[in-house]
Amino acid sequence: MRHSLALALLAALLAVAPISSLGADLVLVGAKIYPSPDEAPLDNPSILIHDGKIQALGPARSVRIPADATRIDCKSLTVTAGFWNSHVHILPRALLHAEQSSAAELNAELEKMFNRWGFTSVFDIASPLENTLALRRRIDNGELRGPHILTTGEPVWTIEPIYVRAFLLQNQIRIPDTTTPEDAIALVRDHFDKGSNGIKLFTGSYQGGEKVANLPLPIAKAAVEEAHKHAMPVFAHPQNLAGVEIAIDSGVDVLAHTVPQSPPWSPEFCARLKRAHLALIPTLTLFDFESREGTPKQREDLITQTMGAELRAYSQAGGNILFGTDIGYTDRYDTTLEFTLMSRAGMSSRQILASLTTNPALRFAGSSGRIESGRPADLTVLDADPVNDPTAFSKVCYTIRAGKIIYRAQN
Repeated sequence: MRHSLALALLAALLAVAPISSLGADLVLVGAKIYPSPDEAPLDNPSILIHDGKIQALGPARSVRIPADATRIDCKSLTVTAGFWNSHVHILPRALLHAEQSSAAELNAELEKMFNRWGFTSVFDIASPLENTLALRRRIDNGELRGPHILTTGEPVWTIEPIYVRAFLLQNQIRIPDTTTPEDAIALVRDHFDKGSNGIKLFTGSYQGGEKVANLPLPIAKAAVEEAHKHAMPVFAHPQNLAGVEIAIDSGVDVLAHTVPQSPPWSPEFCARLKRAHLALIPTLTLFDFESREGTPKQREDLITQTMGAELRAYSQAGGNILFGTDIGYTDRYDTTLEFTLMSRAGMSSRQILASLTTNPALRFAGSSGRIESGRPADLTVLDADPVNDPTAFSKVCYTIRAGKIIYRAQN
């Protein structure tokens, strides 16, 4: 990594000052830049950032750099649009009291969980809504360094999954059961009014052994129809094949996981998912987290042969793939394994980059997810080009959100 003295000083300022105190102009020079997953990289251009947006992108000689701009020497580095993690949970204990906790405590967790891995936007898909909104407010007003947070708040389920019961009890979190279509409609309206960005359904809620409580289709349909009236995407935790069928039939937008309790996905089944316009978040690292037995290599092989096979089938069918890791439920913040498993499932580096940038930006933000003049300056700067090694996506040097540096790697 190559870092200038100016950035070393800036890092010291970042440690003690809110984002809003930094200068408005930032310039990145000398990098290889991927404007989007389907475009050739630009070699040695400059990116000028002003007032949170990309003001200019082009050859160094054509970009006029203000004398007082903060300059980052990115020679040998690679720049992409800011990464999305489309499946997270604001559930770590360090984040559960966002209104009262100190900025230092929250910043430490946000860096460890998100900023360190290049995420400039995340979608929280199940957490206490009021707390997550409080955390978002503190980030957005510049008090904290973190990504843009979208959230579903509390989910829709008929009964909570067995694996969260102790956590909810220990942290005094109450999420009511949804037992009627009217309950589902009321929850969606309440969440929308409070500031939620989406809705999460447990179309399959794991109850132990082979037992899964599937959400009745009328409840799922009512929730989806009401959410879509408010232009809110709907995620589903499917758990088993019946849960996937409910997601398809109710009009859900995103499958939050591959499906361990499902037969292999045939071309015909993948075609059904595509016709339903369903996106898939693989969360392959989750299954390594859940599988405690065997060596890491044995666990990776098992995942590749089962959930990885579903990802391979849907990706090869042209399905929409979104990157997500289920962090907050898991503590596997390091993204290296997820990129490794996605690559083993047949996804190219360009496809993985799309799952991190253009695919979620188009689906959730109505934006291109590209690096271009006039767009918000959400950028991820990598230590190496991931084109031949997808684990390079985890080697983050800088994370820049809205033109402000929220993470800088240490030498």
